[in-house]
Amino acid sequence: MASGPRKALTPASREARFFLAPDASLHRQYEALRCFFVEGALSQVVARRFGYSPGAFRVLCHQFRHDPTKRAGFFQTVKHGPQTAPVRDRVRTLAVAMRKKNLSVYDIQRELAEAGHPISINALSILLREEGFARLPRRPEAERPPRVKPEAAAVADVRTLSLAPRSFRTRVGGLFLFVPLMRPIDLPTVVRQAALPASKMIPAEQAVRTLLALKLLGKERKSHVMDLVFEPGIALFAGLNVVPKRSYLAAYSSRIDRRGTERLMATWFEAVHGAGLGRGSSIDLDFHTVPANAQVEPLEKHYVSSRSRSQKGILVFLARDATERVLCYSQAGLPKAKQPDEILRFVEFWQRHTGHRRNWSSTRS
Repeated sequence: MASGPRKALTPASREARFFLAPDASLHRQYEALRCFFVEGALSQVVARRFGYSPGAFRVLCHQFRHDPTKRAGFFQTVKHGPQTAPVRDRVRTLAVAMRKKNLSVYDIQRELAEAGHPISINALSILLREEGFARLPRRPEAERPPRVKPEAAAVADVRTLSLAPRSFRTRVGGLFLFVPLMRPIDLPTVVRQAALPASKMIPAEQAVRTLLALKLLGKERKSHVMDLVFEPGIALFAGLNVVPKRSYLAAYSSRIDRRGTERLMATWFEAVHGAGLGRGSSIDLDFHTVPANAQVEPLEKHYVSSRSRSQKGILVFLARDATERVLCYSQAGLPKAKQPDEILRFVEFWQRHTGHRRNWSSTRS
């Protein structure tokens, strides 16, 4: 069918133009046929108004008179979804009877699943709403149906630790090889002089022993402790009845600020020397980058040697006695501009705790 140019329409309203100057092809055919058959307008006038040639519009009228599919094509039949719910209808009687016993949707779902009628929580909620049931208020434990519940894990508390003879299997027996090495170091004095956070349930010594055990086992993050919370070997090594959970260890580390770390390093430095380890003439210095993707704090990019590139991370400074292989000093969160200053701070730290200056040969990795 040919179509010619449309004439300008006199009605200016947007609503009138929707009917008098339709854009869609099917809509234009409908309005043209309606104008011809209902309003009785002349064929030539209708063809000119809606942009058809006279012959093309006569063909359109012929198809509309003799082809029923042409009439049915103007409007789309709305297909309704299923009017029945087989899953809900199958368990409707059982669900209503259980709800009258004051059972929640979760209780009903569990009972129906055990009876061989699985149903989702959403479908069950719709069913109960169709039957006129409102949501149950929160019930006390006494009103809930009896069911098997998970056993509550024991809470770490040094006061409940039993040192009675016993035997158990453990995957971390190698931890106890470090006990003779730790014996000369007075760890209770170290943590007391460092004024580390403590509580009656988990004193500072037990908290430090737990964190030390994770490092000795090669756990890079405190969050990795959750697969070891039922390990009696770690608990005994730390001097607790059970291993503290991830939330406690994360909170404990967050409570130790920079000044607390400096006090711990100072007391550790003195305790190691008092345990009989000498002080060598060579110190290894290392600026190490710990990669991090924190969005809260802006981090600088530092070089990561293992990845041969620079990326966002936390810069850590470490000083180790190269002869005795003992950690002497550490500091984290250093900006790039403060790297030389941190070396001088370590020199001041050494002089303050030894009382004299020594000639060192330093290597920086």
